[in-house]
Amino acid sequence: MNKPIETIPTETMNALVGWEWPGNVRELENFIERSVILSAGKVLNVPLAELAPTSSSFFSGTLENLERQHIIRILRETSGVIAGSKGAAVRLGLKRTTLQSRILKMGITREEFES
Repeated sequence: MNKPIETIPTETMNALVGWEWPGNVRELENFIERSVILSAGKVLNVPLAELAPTSSSFFSGTLENLERQHIIRILRETSGVIAGSKGAAVRLGLKRTTLQSRILKMGITREEFES
């Protein structure tokens, strides 16, 4: 864009990191590009309201997609640990083997929950 962005405010960075990015990298790239275009100075100015969760965005998609997103979020929060008292299976109320089966069935990859 030939625009020198030198600073990203902490609030902005926290919002960007905390967002799920359902469209993955492409959505993030488009959002950043649009934000750079809209920024007047050397500070990245993003429309933070677009990153705020809404009840309609929470319930969008199929039940299977929502379950998949929830499993990925819990796996992120447990650093990919499935078994044990602090593992994802316990947090989801599932047996370890049931969670492993769902991860395979849904095609959840390690890259989706490891940062």
